[in-house]
Amino acid sequence: MLPDLNRLKIFHQVYSAGSIVKAAGQLHLTQPAVSQQLQKLEAELKVQLFTRLHRKLVPTLAGERLFGLIEPFLVKLEKELPYLRQPYEQPAGELRVGAPREFGKEYLPRFCTAFRQLYPDVNFKLKFKEAVPLLRMIQEGTLDYALVDVYFKPGELPGFPDIFSIDPLLTERMIMVCSRSYYDKEIRGDHSLKNLLQKDYITDEDEPSILALWFKHHFNRVPDNLNVVMTLDSHEALLHGLKLGMGLGIATAHLIWEEVQSGELVTITTAAETMVNMISLVQLQDKIPTLTEKAFRDFMLKKVEEPEIQRRFDYPLEG
Repeated sequence: MLPDLNRLKIFHQVYSAGSIVKAAGQLHLTQPAVSQQLQKLEAELKVQLFTRLHRKLVPTLAGERLFGLIEPFLVKLEKELPYLRQPYEQPAGELRVGAPREFGKEYLPRFCTAFRQLYPDVNFKLKFKEAVPLLRMIQEGTLDYALVDVYFKPGELPGFPDIFSIDPLLTERMIMVCSRSYYDKEIRGDHSLKNLLQKDYITDEDEPSILALWFKHHFNRVPDNLNVVMTLDSHEALLHGLKLGMGLGIATAHLIWEEVQSGELVTITTAAETMVNMISLVQLQDKIPTLTEKAFRDFMLKKVEEPEIQRRFDYPLEG
């Protein structure tokens, strides 16, 4: 049997406010009334939800777990209530979508804008993070969809059970590039392993793992010690360093499409095919999607097929 829902609401308010006094004011109740409802909830659940430490209310482990259960429901309920009068056949309400930082900043706002032109009663909450945090947010119910930039087959997601539904969207190509000046001075048409191992590199990862993957893909060898002259946590900063001629680096082809076409950046080609990466749309496998979520999924699957998008992802930058 479910606990009293009004008591759960009071618990949620106390947890969020961190104080019975503040929660009482926000709920327009007296402090004794709030305290009494909390005590009844604890008795009902047979567990202590808060401890008092130096006049401060601290949630117990049980309290944290209970808050984690009810927070997504109450947040979504608050967001969706204004749309209850909307017709059932019309998408409306909030969509919570996550994406990789660089892909998300470049494409997701334009996708959301186009979707709202069709369905103006939909609003978006976007999160830009790496793949694993996004998948965890899907698992915890704080995102409806995530676009992840690594494609794992069902059951192969590291650290996650087989709980996700995955729709492949776009194939990203990961290419090695440098500035025209660096190429003319240091590369001079020599794309051999011996020559490349002697050059300078910059990377946007804490460890140059993407560089190791590129060498493994193109030469079937992982270098022991590349000369990484700078590491960054931003793809934008990486591109700036590459344009300044600091060295070689791995970049996502569609994000530097214009720079490569203009000749500002030069690609390093080999006999191997381009290294690829998959952008996929991920949601919980067993979740029953809302009308709005279904419409967004169908929209995204069609949107990525548009010529403008395909041209950026398919243009032959190498070879």
